[in-house]
Amino acid sequence: METQHIHEIYDAAVVGAGHAGVEAALACARLGLKTIMFTVSVDSIAMMPCNPNIGGSSKGHLVCELDALGGEMGRNIDKTWIQSRMLNESKGPAVHSLRAQADKQDYIRSMRKTLENTPGLTIRQAEVAEICVEDGKVTGVKTVSGAFYECPRAILCTGVYLKARCIFGDVSEYTGPNGLKAANHLTASLIDLGIPVKRFKTGTPARVDGRTVDFSKMQVQHGDPFVRPFSLSNEPEDIDKPQVDCYLTYTNEETHQIIRENISRSPLFSGTIEGTGPRYCPSIEDKVMKFPDKDRHQIFVEPEGLYTNEVYLSGMSSSMPEDVQYRMIRTMAGFEHASIVRNAYAIEYDCIDATVLKATLEFKEIRGLYSAGQINGSSGYEEAAVQGLMAGINASLSLKGRKEVVLDRSQAYIGVLIDDLVTKESAEPYRMMTSRAEYRLLLRQDNADLRLCEIGHDIGLLTEEDYQAFLLRKQQIEEETKRMETTFVGATEKTNTFLAAHGSDPLKEGHGITLAELIKRPELDYEVLSELDPLRPELSWRVKEQVNIGLKYEGYIKRQMIQVEQFKKLENREIPADLDYTPLKGLRIEAKQKLMKIRPANIGQAGRISGVSPADVNVLLVYLEQYNKTHQ
Repeated sequence: METQHIHEIYDAAVVGAGHAGVEAALACARLGLKTIMFTVSVDSIAMMPCNPNIGGSSKGHLVCELDALGGEMGRNIDKTWIQSRMLNESKGPAVHSLRAQADKQDYIRSMRKTLENTPGLTIRQAEVAEICVEDGKVTGVKTVSGAFYECPRAILCTGVYLKARCIFGDVSEYTGPNGLKAANHLTASLIDLGIPVKRFKTGTPARVDGRTVDFSKMQVQHGDPFVRPFSLSNEPEDIDKPQVDCYLTYTNEETHQIIRENISRSPLFSGTIEGTGPRYCPSIEDKVMKFPDKDRHQIFVEPEGLYTNEVYLSGMSSSMPEDVQYRMIRTMAGFEHASIVRNAYAIEYDCIDATVLKATLEFKEIRGLYSAGQINGSSGYEEAAVQGLMAGINASLSLKGRKEVVLDRSQAYIGVLIDDLVTKESAEPYRMMTSRAEYRLLLRQDNADLRLCEIGHDIGLLTEEDYQAFLLRKQQIEEETKRMETTFVGATEKTNTFLAAHGSDPLKEGHGITLAELIKRPELDYEVLSELDPLRPELSWRVKEQVNIGLKYEGYIKRQMIQVEQFKKLENREIPADLDYTPLKGLRIEAKQKLMKIRPANIGQAGRISGVSPADVNVLLVYLEQYNKTHQ
């Protein structure tokens, strides 16, 4: 009897249900597309296979930006956090980054509940084996069982599952993270479609039974007393709860000696591991060998959740053999009698060269096929989530005949991340960092709403309630800033006594000063000045924060705005998509090759391509002047 294969019709198919997949699927469904999301295991939806936290340096920026656009990650961590800390508070506001420890299982359950109750979204446990394309357009996806799901839009969010291989010591298993099934069929389909595939590697530390750890020998790391939500839909009092402590310990010379003595047994150094690992998240053996002058390395001990005794050893990623893992862990203070629950391991996986993508995350050569997350060569939950959101948004908008959304480098960290991925050929997993953003004083975590809520509302993902709250907040910031700029304080005895008490220079008799000018003094801020400001209105903490930062850093912000204007001029100089670079005289051969491969959308992007020099950009500018005259 002939096998009858399933044939179902959807608007969009999302392949994968990690942090990229869930954001892509929610965006598609919320924008009205009949959407199906595939996963190798329904139990692995939004799984956190590595660190038990959301946010952190630069990553907190991404989560706040995603929230301002209408994504889900910020809302979900606000429901499921167990400790919250603002990092880098001793530095300027540009690098302040919120980080929250998550209860891993609660995070998964909460996100799954959201997905299962989203209208228009179907969840399917099945492995996708083939992307079907006709005449350069996606027509659907096929599973290993032969079922065909017809759809004009498909988004690849496969994470680290493509031909995944987990390795520690001599042990090598073709499985995904946490022993889940790998996706072993889809890579061949991608190669058949002409998509360049490469091999990357990441890793994770051991998990230890907290009952076998002596926390009294470590430095305790408390959460912040004032808890800032990630999501604009929440206030601190909405999410406040008792917090769980984290701890800090260190490796030592004995730890390092054990690693050095056994380095030949590390698959990372023996050649067993083929994939390229992340430079900015190295394994402990990598750190010991590359930094021999360091006599210790920080290890943060983080709870995996309230449901378990497992603790995560952040900073101790490894692929060393099991016996070596035991020996080196037990050299650290507090871990003398530690019992390992899960071994550390490295994981290799297939990913694509993201330069084959447009800035919309659609493949240049395949209409309707998008790609997001670690398959694009990035690392991290937050980097994956924002890519998933943007891919879902653009797949939906393009299907509806609406203009797709591309955030540029002056608008959002999301814009920096995606531009880097699709423009620069990455030889290792890409990690977001504040130093990658040229305009980071403008792209602060605290003003993500001012930058992106209008866009989120125009797209249709930001709720009306959140949008109205944003409009009110924006109005209050403008009004209070103006009031501070026009409220004068005289050189009275009260004023000068106040200034002296705060280590600030007194005012000269007959000279008044505005509250805005006083805020610019390093020792003063908006809250401190309340004593001199009896007519101050009642405002939310978010409004106060924006007024304070906006006035205190006004000069720096204006300078960066001028830089953005120059940047925009180059971004607005569009390059024809079908431009043939080969006959252009004055362009170096390498530049021609790179420009033909990347096909930049504008002069700004062309200048950021590795191998394209400023001289090459000048040649392009001259040519475009002539081109535009002849094509008007």
